[in-house]
Amino acid sequence: MKDFLLIFRAEGRPGPAPSPEEMQASMKMWMDWIGGIAAQNKLVDRGNRLLSDGKVMRPGQVITDGPYTEIKESIGGYTIVKAESLEDATALAEGCPILGFGGSVEVREIGSM
Repeated sequence: MKDFLLIFRAEGRPGPAPSPEEMQASMKMWMDWIGGIAAQNKLVDRGNRLLSDGKVMRPGQVITDGPYTEIKESIGGYTIVKAESLEDATALAEGCPILGFGGSVEVREIGSM
């Protein structure tokens, strides 16, 4: 089996703050989806969500604030799974809750160094 990184992307536009009930329902969807992958013994690292604040390092020791509001999509988090192929890893991503909110999942094989 190979390791694959699932990168969760969402539109960069802020919306209204979800209610506590909506947040709880969303968290349950995520936990159920990740639990399903774990039940198949294909979860390597459940990952984490990424906060919006950050820095960008560029050549010449240039450091800027980021990510930027003008970007169309932002990376909201990641999970690492194991699968036989890119197609199998993509099938694991099909049930990701972010797809129901207009987001996307990028599936990338992790190469060894």
